[in-house]
Amino acid sequence: MEVFNKSGSCCKKSGMKFGYHNHDFEFSRWLNNKKLFDIILQNTDPKLVAQQLDMGNLYNGGAIAIAVVMQYPGRFELMHVKDEIKAASGTEKYESTILGEGSSIPAGDGLGKKSGGTYHFIIEQESYQGKDPLDCCKADLDIMKKWDIKDTLLAARQAGL
Repeated sequence: MEVFNKSGSCCKKSGMKFGYHNHDFEFSRWLNNKKLFDIILQNTDPKLVAQQLDMGNLYNGGAIAIAVVMQYPGRFELMHVKDEIKAASGTEKYESTILGEGSSIPAGDGLGKKSGGTYHFIIEQESYQGKDPLDCCKADLDIMKKWDIKDTLLAARQAGL
């Protein structure tokens, strides 16, 4: 994690931010009796390393979003909002779907805004279950609007993020 903190320091000096985006393995693999994700969060400086929590990936790794955000409140500047359902085929256990139709996103997703410290919410959907991808994009955006996170996005813009 020293390299993450050093990278963050170098980026900060140049007016940028260094960030880390989780995958599923950080929640399913352990080193010295600690989850890899815990090692990363406990050994990176939040002022130097921005965390982008990928909710679909953490779910695939066996974690629960509420538990992760409550364990590390205020640490997730960015949130990769992705909902998951059981995969119909392939090697993955789960596949993404329209927000609110799966089981990885807490209802209303106020969690990131209230406890996660999240300023940027990034929608990701990679599987469409035979639906038109643009229709899925519109549905995802409509769901995000219902979650009323626009004041968070406005505050982030005003803060220069």
